[in-house]
Amino acid sequence: MPLLEMKSATITKKGQIAIPKDIREKEGFKEGTKIAILAFTDHVELRPMKQFNEKMFTALASEKTLSKDWNSKEDEEAWKNL
Repeated sequence: MPLLEMKSATITKKGQIAIPKDIREKEGFKEGTKIAILAFTDHVELRPMKQFNEKMFTALASEKTLSKDWNSKEDEEAWKNL
């Protein structure tokens, strides 16, 4: 698959990044879109969850489990303008 575009982002102290607006629009990432983060030995991919079939969902952590670590006042403040 050829590289279509390259953008940069800065990782926050909490390990968060913002996906640039033009890429979000191009890829259809809207507010509330669930994404899968796939880590390979040589790269990381972000994909819309709709690309995965139901069998894959059991292999991914549930939002309820993750929310214990991610739902905080600091997270809300960091993400409020994205």
